[in-house]
Parts: sequence; structure tokens; C-alpha cells
Amino acid sequence: MKCRALGWTRASRSRSDFSPRGICADQDKRPQFSVAWPPGNDGSPVLLPIHEPLYTSRAARSFSDVTAPGRAVKLLFWLCLILISYTYFGYAIYLRLYVGLRRRPIFQSPITPSVSVVIAARNEEARLPAKLENLRLLDYPQERIQIVVASDGSTDRTASILREQANQIFSVILNESNGKAVALNEAVKLATGDILVFLDVRQTVDANAVSELAACFADSEVGAVSGELLLETAPGLRSADALGIYWKIEKTVRKLESASGSVIGVTGAIYAIRRELYTEIPRGTLLDDVIVPMNVARMGKRVIFQPSAIARDQLFSEKGKEFSRKVRTLTGNYQLLRLAPWLLSPANPLLFRFVSHKLLRLLVPLLLILMLVASAMSGGPFFKAVFWLQTLFYVLAILGTLSPSTRRFKPVAIANTFVMLNAAAALAFYNFAVGRNRVWV
Repeated sequence: MKCRALGWTRASRSRSDFSPRGICADQDKRPQFSVAWPPGNDGSPVLLPIHEPLYTSRAARSFSDVTAPGRAVKLLFWLCLILISYTYFGYAIYLRLYVGLRRRPIFQSPITPSVSVVIAARNEEARLPAKLENLRLLDYPQERIQIVVASDGSTDRTASILREQANQIFSVILNESNGKAVALNEAVKLATGDILVFLDVRQTVDANAVSELAACFADSEVGAVSGELLLETAPGLRSADALGIYWKIEKTVRKLESASGSVIGVTGAIYAIRRELYTEIPRGTLLDDVIVPMNVARMGKRVIFQPSAIARDQLFSEKGKEFSRKVRTLTGNYQLLRLAPWLLSPANPLLFRFVSHKLLRLLVPLLLILMLVASAMSGGPFFKAVFWLQTLFYVLAILGTLSPSTRRFKPVAIANTFVMLNAAAALAFYNFAVGRNRVWV
């Protein structure tokens, strides 16, 4: 044992005047601190060892445990799980609680403002006649409806059909295809209605759809209204598969957002805004149904969801078509961040909702991968069980892809749809990174 003096002075012999005299440490052991006790009869100081170090070794060990690789991996697992759970369930729970505290009802009245139905079409000769007939059956004063259709560089008979209907509709014939955004901008220039109703050719709308949208504009705080898209496997038969379940969850979130303020985005197949709130859509924009209503919210008006204004569509039967449409939509979410960076700034009054509803879903594929790896690297029976449960989930998803008939079983269908949606999100990020954007599907 060696002792190192600290250069003590002793001015008196009283007990209170004695201070620590030195530090003693074994060369092969952790340093131990000692203090000098008042000297004995022979005048020599007595060194008393203190085995508990004066520095916070326990705190240091605790910090080391927290930053240890094993602990960090477990923390990563829980962080991923929390974010994924919040994205799909937590945000909806938050909205439900918020609605319970601060519900914002909407005043509705059966008003009939002048309406301009705006449609952008490209190569729609097969479906355009049926769409125009569908619009003639609307339960809305026909003298109050203007129909404007823009043909975006169609190479089939779309333009010819529009010319044949010149006595009933206003048409914009664009010789070159510049994308849906440009077509909508050109069509809106001819629109004269107080309310712009945006529809797609593909879907049919219920007879009362426009009336239901218009009724919401009796509330002066409302600037845009989204209708509801019903996915059907056959006319009149709603989809009961896992994708239909996804749409039910999405509809629930939109209802809660609407009841508590504004929704993030609208249904592209059917939505309406006040004419004076329309802002020209940037060229090449994939998601007019997000940027248009977000601009409305930026102007201080509410964007609400009206589930009684219904458009009906059928799930794509062609293999991979539904996946392609989802990839396009998610690619558009990435594109918005470049076209409208204000969406991620305080200038966006719906910033929290935008991040919760849109952006976190784009991160889920990465979070799923990190959670799988973290559970594989973590020790203990709990994490092993979680790892194998995740593995089983992905095996079911692959099984549903390789053998479509197995999707009749709900666990397989849910796993397959969940993985399909997140695979689409991953591919969307790749498309955005390499600049691969498609303006039409």
C-alpha cells in the first residue's frame, strides 16, 4: 500500500482542525480514499480507510449499462415499436381523446351554390361516356352545374368524345401530355362556379354526392370538403379483404380529424373547394388531393370529411395494378416535401397532423427492418419470441403473395396487405430518390 501526501498543514491540535491527509491506494486495486483522524498520544495521525469511493462509481456503472451495445439495441427495438404503434393506432387514439375534449361541429344546410365539376382525363374513351352519363343523373339543379373536362394529350378518341358533347360540357383539349396538374389548372380557368368539385373518370358517384358536398359550404369556416371512396369487389358489394380494412382505418382517422379540425388530404376521386381558394398546382404534382386542401388550410379555412358524399370504385383485378397505384400515391408524398417545403415548417397550421398522418407512414418500412434486427440481436426469451413472431408474420405475407388463394384466411390477408403497403412505401422512396415520377396511372 502506498500513500500520497496532499501537503497538509495543521495550525492547532483541536479535533476540528484536522483535515484529510492523503489518499492511499493499492497498486492492483481500485483507489480507496482515507481520511486522517485526530492523532493519538504519540502525535502520529491515524488513517482510516473508506471502502466506498467518494466519486460516483455507481452512477458511472449505470451510465455504462445504458450505453452498452445490448441495452442500446433493446432501446432501438422499443423506439421502433412505439413509433409503429403510434402511426397505426396511437394517432387515432389521440384524435379520439381530442374529439372528446374539443369537438368542432359543422353547420350544414341544403344550399345550391353554382358548381363547376372539374375532370382531367387521358386516354379515357372507354370510360368517359359512362362518366358523363353518371353526371347527368346527379340530384342537383342542372342549371347550377357546369362540367369542365380537360384532355391531357390523349391519343385515343377522348378528345373526339368531348367535342361531340360540346353543347353540354366545356372541354380543354391539350395536344401534348403535361400531367394531371397542368390539365386541372387549365380546366379551372374555364370554371365559373362558386364551388369547384374535382372528380376522376374512373369512379362513379352517387346521385346525391354533389348535394352532400355543397351542404357543408353553408359553414363559412369550411374551405374544402372531401367525399368518401368506397372500394368494391363488384358493383354494390364492398370489399371485405384486408385492403378494405385498411380503408376503414383510414376513414376512421379522417372522420376524427374532421371532427376536431381539419383532415390531412382529401379523396382524389371526389372533393370540393371554394373557387376563390384554389391555388395553381405546381407542374408535375402527383397528389393534387393533398396539396390543394393543404393550401386551403394554410389560408385559415377548415378541410372536412363528408362520408355521405360517395364515389365508388372497384379494386384492380389486374395483378400488381393496385400495388402500382399505391406506389404512385406514396411517391407523391415524398414529392410534396420538395414542391412545398412549407409543409414541414410552422407555416403549416396542420404540421403535427401532417407528420403523424403522412410522414410517419413513410418511415414504417425502415422501422420494421430495424425492429426485426434489434429483436434478433437482443438476448432473452421475450425478444426471441418477438423475433420469431415477426418472422412468422412475414412468412404469411410471402405465402399470400405466392399463393393468392391463401388470402382467404384473414391472418394471411392482413399480413400480405400490410407488407404490400410498406413495400410500396419503400419503393416510393426509391422512386423519389432517383427522380422516377409518373403523372398518370
